[in-house]
Amino acid sequence: MSFDIRALNELVAKESAFADRVTNEVSKVIVGQDHMVERILIGLLTGGHVLLEGVPGLAKTLTVRTLCRAVDAKFARVQFTPDLLPADLVGTVIYDQRTGEFRSKLGPIFANLILADEINRAPAKVQSALLEAMQERQVTIGDGTHPLPNPFIVLATQNPIEQEGTYPLPEAQVDRFMMRVLVDYPTRDEERQIMDRMTGTVTPEIRPVCTPEELSSARRTVEQMYVDDKVKDYIVDVVHATRAPAKHGLRELEGLVEYGASPRASIALNLAARARAFLAHRGYVTPEDVKEVGPDVLRHRIVLTYEAEAERMTADQVVKRVFEVVEVP
Repeated sequence: MSFDIRALNELVAKESAFADRVTNEVSKVIVGQDHMVERILIGLLTGGHVLLEGVPGLAKTLTVRTLCRAVDAKFARVQFTPDLLPADLVGTVIYDQRTGEFRSKLGPIFANLILADEINRAPAKVQSALLEAMQERQVTIGDGTHPLPNPFIVLATQNPIEQEGTYPLPEAQVDRFMMRVLVDYPTRDEERQIMDRMTGTVTPEIRPVCTPEELSSARRTVEQMYVDDKVKDYIVDVVHATRAPAKHGLRELEGLVEYGASPRASIALNLAARARAFLAHRGYVTPEDVKEVGPDVLRHRIVLTYEAEAERMTADQVVKRVFEVVEVP
């Protein structure tokens, strides 16, 4: 097994080199926000959708757009608004007078990387159309079903402050996001760099440093990452602890969690931990990888009770407590 791990480490070191190139290219424009960039890369490596949540002005949209330029793939940005229609997103059926036939006109969602800007501003019908695309990797236009390109990833942004004119995302759609990443303010030193860079006269030029073929090859390598049975059991224990906290020594959380994480969380934790190990140039997953991506994978999959809300308990606090108590292998 040691020989296999050594060979896998060498393969990962070779295949993960592109991630460093992408990160370096993004850093020409984006100052800091390493956590957000890493989580987007994890989404690219696993095919998982990522929801970015933070106050305006934290470079969420700029980071996604810059990273997409560094990856040589088809990119589309959709600004979600209350008057957006499903046809504006997925496309529609039009009548061709020359041929006398109806044909499908494909919408902007037929791209590799989709930036859904302010996703919570779109009404229910648009969310339903996006839900099919996110889960099934296909859309229905009229009587026809059209497969989406591969890779296909939705990178959505959401403003947690302004609620006027917004529509809360349905739980079923939130669960389709592999990770919900909370974007924080930059440090004082980073903000000084941002101010100097954005008020200068030179605009950095971002060039593609990663091809879709390299990304597909990296994905295949991520699928080969070694995950020990003890680490797999640890992932399952963590997810089950969100459903039945008392059985895992978390009696203080009894009655505070209405619904725990779904089996989709176990899958997402496994994949995200593999991708994080890959970005660390390792061919094997450790419990630390699971703990590092755990909050982003679990926070949006836990529904708290009214009692928890009355006590000002948050899903992040629940996840933190779970990782503190569940035994690490």
